[in-house]
Amino acid sequence: MLLVTGARLGDMRGYRRMFIVGLVVFTAASLWCGLAPNAGTLIAGRLVQGVGAALMVPQVLTGIQLNFTGPARGRAFAYYALSLAGGAVAGQVLGGVLLWADLFGADWRPLFLINVPIGAILLVAALRYLPVDHIDDRGPAKKLDLGGVVAILAAILLLVVPLVMGREQGWPAWAFAALAASVPALVLFVAVERRVAARGGYPLLNLQIMTWPRIAWGLVAQMAVQSSYFAVLFTLALYLQQGLGHSPLYSGLALLSWVIAFGVAGFGVRRVPKRWSPLTPATGYLFLALVYVLLSVATGLGVHNGVLLMTLLGLGGAGLGTGFNSMIAHLTASLPGRYAPDFSGIHSTVLQVAGTLGVAVWGTFYLSEAPDGGRDPATHAFSVVCAALAASAFVAAVAAYRSTHAREITEEPPAGERTARRQTVARADRSG
Repeated sequence: MLLVTGARLGDMRGYRRMFIVGLVVFTAASLWCGLAPNAGTLIAGRLVQGVGAALMVPQVLTGIQLNFTGPARGRAFAYYALSLAGGAVAGQVLGGVLLWADLFGADWRPLFLINVPIGAILLVAALRYLPVDHIDDRGPAKKLDLGGVVAILAAILLLVVPLVMGREQGWPAWAFAALAASVPALVLFVAVERRVAARGGYPLLNLQIMTWPRIAWGLVAQMAVQSSYFAVLFTLALYLQQGLGHSPLYSGLALLSWVIAFGVAGFGVRRVPKRWSPLTPATGYLFLALVYVLLSVATGLGVHNGVLLMTLLGLGGAGLGTGFNSMIAHLTASLPGRYAPDFSGIHSTVLQVAGTLGVAVWGTFYLSEAPDGGRDPATHAFSVVCAALAASAFVAAVAAYRSTHAREITEEPPAGERTARRQTVARADRSG
């Protein structure tokens, strides 16, 4: 809920400063969670973790856009995308190892406590290597758009909570009511942002970037493939463990080929000739769709060969890495630096919501088709999920292709600056 707010605070107070604040909050909350004496305290610590993450995560994409250009920016984006994909899998693998090891008889607590030394190392690195913030304090002071914060909190809360909790609660009436209410809440957020911009303020999110077809279609593509990626993470783990009887460690390691191929493809995208680069996102997403089809066919035919599965997952990672990395570069190539926080906030939010949607929709379908985890129902359910994800990847490919033909982004001053200019012109006319 707070990713857009975190991005705007980075713009107002400095992305380096907010990254460090978010890192400290997240690390301290991890210690809190690891030492929690009861469930209520643990849940409260998790909420604080979320706040720290929301302050920290958007600053990464903002910092890349503001501090890198040319080939260096492409390389930085490749590392950024690799951290997103690799982090999700590393969490599964490391979590399985820590639970299996049961260090010092602490059961689940090392899952949180391991963040403390990692956070300390990252804090030293951030203080040493992140560029010093240069905040433009000219003109009127920027104030946080609290109305926009409240509106977007309501919209995302009403959307995400029923998706996360609806299935295990049996999809009660309140879940559908909340989902329905998220639409007017989002409309309210748009109205609030337009009103703030019209009166010369600084909206939480500059909605102008959503009027550029390149950004709009590109976000559609990113949302489609991100939802498919998280759906694969979730349903594949269930399929391998409940359906085929493999260990949690096996299901985590099975995705290593995906992450490795994702990383190799991400760095290889930088070597694509410039004349072909506009077609690279669509090519990657179409290839990903083909891999999903092959996964569906293989599992539907009852082929459970581990080498074949990991090979196909590796090919899927290559397709996603090609499309995802080239799409980020494509979207930010001509985006003025002043819109970096807006893009970072909306892009991070879209990825998180898409992941939640992928797990909620396809996880619910999988569990409804294979509630007992039997091999045949699980195989059927997973093959259907993969076929559906192929359609999702195809939609992403179409969106990526359309974004390459969208009109170029032309830099315009933000709403507050435009209003100030109009007022200056009006005063000059009156004095003249």
